[in-house]
Amino acid sequence: MQTPVFETFTDPDTAARMLDDIAPLYEEVFAEPPYFEGARDLAGFLEGYEAFRTMPGFRLVLARSGSSLVGFAFGLLLQSDSRWWSGLGLDEGFTREDGHRTFVIREIAVAPDHRRRGLGRELHTAVLDGVEVERVTLAVRPDAQAAMKLYEALGYRELGDKVPAWDGAPVYRYMVR
Repeated sequence: MQTPVFETFTDPDTAARMLDDIAPLYEEVFAEPPYFEGARDLAGFLEGYEAFRTMPGFRLVLARSGSSLVGFAFGLLLQSDSRWWSGLGLDEGFTREDGHRTFVIREIAVAPDHRRRGLGRELHTAVLDGVEVERVTLAVRPDAQAAMKLYEALGYRELGDKVPAWDGAPVYRYMVR
C-alpha cells in the first residue's frame, strides 16, 4: 500500500471543488457503527461544509493513496459570535473567542482499509500545521471508541457532553487541548 500524500487547501473555491471527492468518503465512513448515518446526515454535512469553507481560518487536508482519497480533515477558527461552547456550563473567560484564540477540528475521516496505521494522527497534525492558536477543540461521539482513544492520546481533555441543536442529534463529547 502506498504512503498517502497530503494536500492542504485554504481557498474556499478550491475547497468547494474538493467536495466531490470528500462526500463519498464521508458517506462511507459515517455509515458504519456507531454513526449509522444516512442520506439526511450526508445532506447536513454537505450544507455545513459549504458554510465552513468560507469561514476565517478554514483549512482542509486530503490524504490520497494513488488516485484514491483515503482520508480528510478540516477545521477553522472560532469567531467571536460562535456558539461552540454554549450549553457546556463553562466560565465566560474560557468561552471568549476573538477569531484567533481557538481552532476547531470539524471532521477527521479515514477510509476503513487505511485505519490503524496512524493516518488519523497524521491528518490531525497536517490540519494544524502552521495554525497559531492558544488551543484546539473538537467534538466526538463518546461511543466512537477509536476516535476517543486517538484524541486522548493526542492530549485532549474532556470538557463536557451536549446534544447539538439539529433535530435527532446524538450526544457529543467536547474536548480541548
